[in-house]
Amino acid sequence: MQRVILTTLILLALVSCAPAPSSSSSSLPSTPPAQTYIENKGSDTIVNLALAWAERYQELHPEVRISVTGGGSGTGIAALINGTVDIANASRQIKPEEREKAEANGVTPVEFVIARDAIAVIVHPDNPVERLTLQQISDIYSGKITNWAEVGGEDRPIVRLSRETNSGTHVYFLEEVIRLGEKENKTLFSMDTLLLPSSEGIINEVRQNPNAIGYDGLGYVPPDLKTIAIARDADSPYVLPSVETVNDGSYPIARDLYMYTAGEPTGVVKEYLEWILSSEAQQIVRDLGFVPIVVP
Repeated sequence: MQRVILTTLILLALVSCAPAPSSSSSSLPSTPPAQTYIENKGSDTIVNLALAWAERYQELHPEVRISVTGGGSGTGIAALINGTVDIANASRQIKPEEREKAEANGVTPVEFVIARDAIAVIVHPDNPVERLTLQQISDIYSGKITNWAEVGGEDRPIVRLSRETNSGTHVYFLEEVIRLGEKENKTLFSMDTLLLPSSEGIINEVRQNPNAIGYDGLGYVPPDLKTIAIARDADSPYVLPSVETVNDGSYPIARDLYMYTAGEPTGVVKEYLEWILSSEAQQIVRDLGFVPIVVP
């Protein structure tokens, strides 16, 4: 009996002296760092640029995941108002009625200019027309001019192409080109204008149709299409869109591009927006055919 008790005491002593398992044991799986997600949605003009930014930023900051989708400026701003995105992309400024709706929903939109863009007017390369005034473009899209012969081209009907109404580019083109920037002007797109859902759709249609005219952000225009030189009026010089002509103000159809947040951004969203305004991110702007607001 004493021998059993002694053996038991020895075993207990050995167990109590055994080292505790180390928390740093290599056999245990390491805990991956927590990830932060940024939802970014809106303008189809900006979507390729936003995707390029997101890809590069995630290389620099693998703990941040950025989801980028298009759908149009109006779609992005609506998502911001509804609280379903962190950043809304827009190729136009937020409308007063959108701001009012946001504030009624407890959201204060904060605006950031993140790049600039020229809107190029494009035609098929076989179209002999090389230049137009803003008034001529307005007359074409409103239906006053219906044949290419009226602007120095061949005797062919004009096929008008436009983005859909939720596009910021559509809104800008309507207000600044068709209505010539005149607040009281109520001119509308001709009823037979074909509305297409994407920049690529306009590019593809112009490429296939020698009678077509379209407009698109300069960064989307491929070299196989003809870009029209544009003058403010008949007495002004005709200018092609480029980074240089946007920056010097000589190209007449240029605009700012925007990102909106719900209130002043904080945390990773603030850090991401600060990086977008860095020289590295603005070089991506230039590489994709847009106009940087910060010299790379």
